[in-house]
Amino acid sequence: MLTATIWLTFAFFIGLLVRQAGLPPLVGYLIAGFILSYQGHTGNEVLYQVAHAGVLVLLFSVGLKLKIKSLFNMEVLGGSILHMLLITLLLALVTFQVFDLNLQSGAILAIALAFSSTVVAAKILEERRELRAFHGRVAIGILIMQDLAAVAVLSMLGGHSPSPWAFILIAFFILRPLIHKLLDLSGHDELLILYGLLLALAVGGKSFEYFGLSSELGALLLGVILADHKRATELSNAIWGLKEVLLVGFFLQIGLTGHPDLETLAIAAGLTLLLPIKGILFFFILLMFRLRARTAFLTGLSLATFSEFGLIIANMAVENDLLPNEWLVTLAVTVAFSFAISAPLNRYSHYFFKWLEPWLLKFESKKRHPDDMPISIDNADMVIIGMGRVGTRAYDYLHERGYKISAMDSDPVKAEKHKQEGRNVIYADADDPGLWEKLKLDGIDTVLMSIPDLYSKRFAIRQLRSSGYKGMISTTAVFEEEVEVLKGCGADHVYNYFNEVGVSFAEHLLSDIHGMKKSET
Repeated sequence: MLTATIWLTFAFFIGLLVRQAGLPPLVGYLIAGFILSYQGHTGNEVLYQVAHAGVLVLLFSVGLKLKIKSLFNMEVLGGSILHMLLITLLLALVTFQVFDLNLQSGAILAIALAFSSTVVAAKILEERRELRAFHGRVAIGILIMQDLAAVAVLSMLGGHSPSPWAFILIAFFILRPLIHKLLDLSGHDELLILYGLLLALAVGGKSFEYFGLSSELGALLLGVILADHKRATELSNAIWGLKEVLLVGFFLQIGLTGHPDLETLAIAAGLTLLLPIKGILFFFILLMFRLRARTAFLTGLSLATFSEFGLIIANMAVENDLLPNEWLVTLAVTVAFSFAISAPLNRYSHYFFKWLEPWLLKFESKKRHPDDMPISIDNADMVIIGMGRVGTRAYDYLHERGYKISAMDSDPVKAEKHKQEGRNVIYADADDPGLWEKLKLDGIDTVLMSIPDLYSKRFAIRQLRSSGYKGMISTTAVFEEEVEVLKGCGADHVYNYFNEVGVSFAEHLLSDIHGMKKSET
């Protein structure tokens, strides 16, 4: 109990300090782990289980937002394979030239460094609500392909292969209707959270582990099975807070691997200098598949990290005497450095692209990927951006009163569903600077913005105004302090969710009271 108290105390206060410096708290958790390691603390089985649970729940939540067919797109399949081959060869050359390692150890080190962090990329994309944007889907697809490759490497290093009975796991897809039904019966409270944990940790994690497969892969696939359920988003939101807490254990565990000395820090800093090569290589490979410069840049930047899977591979290699033990701590520091660099860079990725855009556009192919083509809106009176519950209700209300409405949503599945229900909705990413430059808004008098994320709303409003749009922009706010911020960006009208709900509730109440009095008379 005392050990856990010390871990939590260090994690909280160092995470708080790091956050004040403008970095994500996860970097603080890593630093806390290194400090604790320096003071003689080590990880234990409890921390390992918490850390492992955090990764499984994260991958389960990623699966809830993923469509498996996206893995078979050429930019994902071809891009991931080509990048893995090229970056591994390049890193192998560097390790052989710089470090005194034999062929086997150098190859393992190169492979460990070739992977990108699923945890960090998924967390960043999720926080920015870009998992379903085109670059987010490409990045997650590539990460999943890398994770599958990591599973294969771990199997080879461990000297074992999946059980001959592993094919039984196909039953999960056969039992999909039952899994969906149990979600319907779970309600909206603690049973919903428990059901999510059951699927991620036990049904997905442990069952795949039992048959010699990756528990991470199992958690991810169970999420995929539920991805098209109408309550998938609700389940993802319900387990969000618990997932964040469990992931503290994961980052602490990395830090507790060992404390670095000056030589280790110097080597880790040198390896970190290879990060731009990973991102640049992703950029040019994705351009080969006709992606726009913006999509390739954002995807490459989100994948320019070293991976937690690299640490797992290195740990197994050390256990099997295939890699010197000191390299495990060096890789832990290298991964931590990459996390600390990647998180703030990705926070301002759209601004970096805007700055570099004139130069990056020179590398674009004249032929465009079908999912990355410029978008045009049909003649309409109003445009609604974001077709969640609020946007959908606004669309139906205005359409019933004779207005011509066009709408956009960054979720292609949701956009297609709206089309099937008769709404004029197109797939478009509101965070895409290029969208607003190429989008023709002639004749559009009003833009209604019902995107939940404040950053995305600010960005879209500024892009609209900078592109020359003079019409009215109306948007929503969750908190009172957001109202002035959004108006300062160029919004004409901002409606506070809670204020409007209260007024609407009171109006309905007065209407009901008036109706009752009339019936009594």
